Amino acid sequence: MASTQPLAGKVALITGASKGIGAATALELASLGAKVVINYSSSSAPADALVQKIGADKALAIKANAGDVKEITRLVQETVSWAGKIDILIPNAGISVLKTVEQTTEEDFQRTYDLNVKGPYFLVQKALPHLSAGSHVILLSTSLCAVSSITPNYLLYTSSKGAIEQMTRVLAKDLGARGINVNAVAPGPTGTDLFFEGKKQETIDMIASWNPFKRLGKPEEIARAIAFLAGEGGSWVNGQILRVNGGMTVG
Repeated sequence: MASTQPLAGKVALITGASKGIGAATALELASLGAKVVINYSSSSAPADALVQKIGADKALAIKANAGDVKEITRLVQETVSWAGKIDILIPNAGISVLKTVEQTTEEDFQRTYDLNVKGPYFLVQKALPHLSAGSHVILLSTSLCAVSSITPNYLLYTSSKGAIEQMTRVLAKDLGARGINVNAVAPGPTGTDLFFEGKKQETIDMIASWNPFKRLGKPEEIARAIAFLAGEGGSWVNGQILRVNGGMTVG
């Protein structure tokens, strides 16, 4: 009979984990037995509420800028001080600046690449000494990287996620030799607070209509896919981009 706590004894570090997909992932992994570090960047209230929900013995909230190398180094150090190791690394924090190439400023580019690319890159580097064979790195991309009808304002965001997909492929070869699996989950449109922000209902309905299921994904559905890769189900999955989008993109 399968254990109801398959991740018991595991330690997960999740950036951008106080809301949306990150929060759903923290709850999912904790429900499977893992201890979780909930990284957040600004307001402590949502992170503290998550810790209270999971239990202070199994969760810790750490404020840090996931796009700054010094902050990332401290985040890893505090995680290891609390839990002694890292088994599951999920660089989830990200930003989406939707502008065309003409509209994009250097500041837009810097902010996007700091959090979406530099952050995950150096989080892996700083965590690596604490990852042993059997550990899992799960990066976050977007299914928009595989959508041919992409609109021009997604250039900056999808280019940063394209970097994540290439990072996944190459790191899988490098870290796979050490027994560490590296994969990426690429959600489609998902019903998070960030997704709904600033969108009219007609826009939300139109985006939902693009999916065969005629709806948005739920944060919990993305979290379950991440949990699959973080556990024994992902033991022979390495270097893959798992597009979790209900069939919005196929192939």
